[in-house]
Amino acid sequence: MKRVLGIILGGGAGTRLYPLTKMRAKPAVPLAGKYRLIDIPVSNCINSGINKIYVLTQFNSASLNRHISQTFNLSSGFDQGFVEVLAAQQTPESPSWFEGTADAVRKYEWLFQEWDIDEVLILSGDQLYRMDYGLFVAEHRSSGADLTVSALPVDEEQAQSFGLMHTNEGGWISKFREKPKGEALQEMKVDTGAMGLSPEEAARRPYLASMGIYVFKRDVLFNLLAQNPTATDFGKEIIPKALNDGLKLRSYLFDDYWEDIGTIRAFYEANLALTTQPRPPFSFYDKQFPIYTRHRYLPPSKLQDAQITESIIGEGSILKACSVHHCVLGVRSRIENEVVLQDSLVMGADFYESAEERAIVRERGGIPMGVGTGTTVRRAILDKNVRIGSNVTIVNKDHVEEADRSDQGFYIRGGIVVVNKNACIPDGMVI
Repeated sequence: MKRVLGIILGGGAGTRLYPLTKMRAKPAVPLAGKYRLIDIPVSNCINSGINKIYVLTQFNSASLNRHISQTFNLSSGFDQGFVEVLAAQQTPESPSWFEGTADAVRKYEWLFQEWDIDEVLILSGDQLYRMDYGLFVAEHRSSGADLTVSALPVDEEQAQSFGLMHTNEGGWISKFREKPKGEALQEMKVDTGAMGLSPEEAARRPYLASMGIYVFKRDVLFNLLAQNPTATDFGKEIIPKALNDGLKLRSYLFDDYWEDIGTIRAFYEANLALTTQPRPPFSFYDKQFPIYTRHRYLPPSKLQDAQITESIIGEGSILKACSVHHCVLGVRSRIENEVVLQDSLVMGADFYESAEERAIVRERGGIPMGVGTGTTVRRAILDKNVRIGSNVTIVNKDHVEEADRSDQGFYIRGGIVVVNKNACIPDGMVI
């Protein structure tokens, strides 16, 4: 694995995750109370023995830079390990920003070429899953493939949202189509039972969806980028071109939990699914394959007559006489008396407000950090550093699906109320 270079693509502007991406890059969006999305692929790399990792991004990368620099210091002794953010930049030779996944890699090819490596592993920065890339790369090497694509078996409804692969019995890719419909979709069915699925599961999930995870032979990747200078996307252009050129493309079956966190609803549901008992679909409690994040050295959470069920509470939180059910609370969350939180995600805070500071805020007519006394919150996301007043009701009472209330500090996305980072919701407001 020392001869593999990992490249994590940070994605575009993250419009489908807006307003969570209003002030941060998509990979920097908080996850599961204390993590960030970028922690997933970086941790998978580290656990797989891959320690040369670049993260490519071009939107709101300040917090991502800060998180990575404070979290992942892989250099020890004379080891060359690193995790480094590469932001889009304009040069005389390349005056435009990143125009797609392949274009982003092409623009930094001069840097990647300097490494004496055998393979390049391309990953996405906004997915939740646990994978041993060592097994992925080992199969790629043993097969002699030029390019191997990680494939997820999916049903017909899911298949329409992915790039699909058609393979022979040996796992070699013969067709690749991006989000096919109708007859073109039916042509992409394969016998997933031959890859290890049970007959029942093979019948239910007869399609192989690309996870956007690729391993290229080093020279194959750079030659494809050079020979197709106008191609900007791996899935839509580079992979079909590689097939047309007669290169050897192989699929690698991944039949485990995987979630593409590309929308507010997917993000919301993936977080709350972590509270499922006794076995959530994805668990951070795996000592053999841990997910790493920043050490904050926070004190334990303090619960004062709080009633909590099916929830995750980040460290350093203070919960008074409140009721919390099926929620994920981030670090430094502050929940006051008589608050009801249900089916909600509270991202916590970046800093503490002392008792003296909270008193000063009140004296000045402001609202202290956290969720105020008597407030009710259901099916909502409260971004970091929010100040929710007393007796506020956030329940989407009119069942609105989409709304822009940025002038009032919140949006509604897919029926879920999202309170903006640093927003202040006044006492008694009803949403």
